[in-house]
Amino acid sequence: MPVSTIGTNGLTSGLGVTASTLSVNGNNISAVNSLGFRNRIINGNMVIDQRNAGASVTFTNQYLVDRWAGVEDTDGAMTAQQVSDAPAGFVNSLKFTTTTADASLAATQYASVAQFIEGYNTADLAWGSASAQTITISFWVKSSLTGTFGGSLRNNGYNRSYPFTYAISAANTWEQKTVTIAGDTSGTWATTTDAGIRLSFGLGVGSTYSGTAGSWSSNNYITSTGATSVIGTLSATWQITGVQLEAGSVASPFERRDYGRELMMCQRYFWRSNTSNATGIGGFYGGFHTTGTFSSVAKWPVTMRAAPTFTRGGTNDNFYCPGISATVTATIVSPAFSVDGAWTEFTSASPTAALGYTAAYNGQLSVSAEL
Repeated sequence: MPVSTIGTNGLTSGLGVTASTLSVNGNNISAVNSLGFRNRIINGNMVIDQRNAGASVTFTNQYLVDRWAGVEDTDGAMTAQQVSDAPAGFVNSLKFTTTTADASLAATQYASVAQFIEGYNTADLAWGSASAQTITISFWVKSSLTGTFGGSLRNNGYNRSYPFTYAISAANTWEQKTVTIAGDTSGTWATTTDAGIRLSFGLGVGSTYSGTAGSWSSNNYITSTGATSVIGTLSATWQITGVQLEAGSVASPFERRDYGRELMMCQRYFWRSNTSNATGIGGFYGGFHTTGTFSSVAKWPVTMRAAPTFTRGGTNDNFYCPGISATVTATIVSPAFSVDGAWTEFTSASPTAALGYTAAYNGQLSVSAEL
């Protein structure tokens, strides 16, 4: 059967894709993968960091760079940071450093980093049915430690998991890894706004959450039994970038989406306004409809996954009211948030402003609809 080959001079043979792979600039791509959204991972190259802007943070139960969650419950401690150390073709990676070692993890202790992929982005894989598709995970990793490391795939209910392993053979050297996994024909896998697939990489996990690699299980496994513990060694480092999860049994080249599109994909789950705290660009705009009471409407940049929660802060956590040439401290009294935006009402004690005055929030607004 003819295969279309696309090279530097365009289409050189065939009139359509009629085989299992096609070649783009010499790289084979599985025909089961979409050419528009092959990679189900968002921010797999670790370039977007709305929360921390590249600053080092203590590794606790929080999101680190966008879409990557750190979960930790040990007697040790780690830091996480977006850094510029990366393999050729990449700019950033996410780096973990052990600052307090826990070399003897209790059975229920764990440290890992994970991305929770929304069900809408994995529904076509048909997991939980006889039509479940095979997927391939590829990524670049670098560690000061060598040995066998592990991770897992889990469902939203944490009652189906597949532990996997990968080997790091050279310390402090970037290595690319691929893991191919047959889709799960059992269990319940979310297909809408819940987590469709939870991809985790273990950084030190006790026996309760470690299982035999290479098969599906009805347990909540974060990693494979016997995997190397990064948190077990003081000053140990582990870095990752170029993470891709795609349909098929072939690891294709990392899908590079333009920065604006990747940022919008991240903002479906988290958005932070006004990192510079310039006057009047914090996200809330409106006016005083009675003395001391301010109503406003905020519109999120993109439709969010769910009605979000929010926090206020920043250097200037106040409202600028040009009609009275002053900043106004205010508290929210009746928020009404949706996936598209918010209507809010604020009260201001000092100074007050009367009907007709306009105001804009100066501070920093953080809105989250994370999985």
